[in-house]
Amino acid sequence: MCNQPTRLPPNEMPVLRVMPMPADTNPAGDVFGGWIMSQVDIAGSLPARQRARARVATVAVNAFVFKQPVSVGDVVSFYARIVRVGRSSVTVDVEVFAERNPDAPVVVKVTEATLTYVAVSASGVKQDLPPESVA
Repeated sequence: MCNQPTRLPPNEMPVLRVMPMPADTNPAGDVFGGWIMSQVDIAGSLPARQRARARVATVAVNAFVFKQPVSVGDVVSFYARIVRVGRSSVTVDVEVFAERNPDAPVVVKVTEATLTYVAVSASGVKQDLPPESVA
């Protein structure tokens, strides 16, 4: 594992920020990987839902890499960006950074993942994405 400090992505806002609590840890004291995976899924769904202008369902976890453990007290920031849009699907890259040690702050990249979501109707049936809006 590489423990090189890094920086939060400049000029980007995280889609989600959370601080894990003791109930989120495994017996070794690190935050459960499953907890991180669920937060990544939530973070990735936010831009997918916005693009779909509808409900979305996760259809694939294309890649998931744990780079560093996450600890209680870390401020965990999730950055998500759409990397591909299909007829009914949206693929999102999510990068996760932990800000730790408030006395001498350090930022490390802890996880990166790529997930695919599909737009679904209110009744749960797959549907095409609307045309991209011009804002």
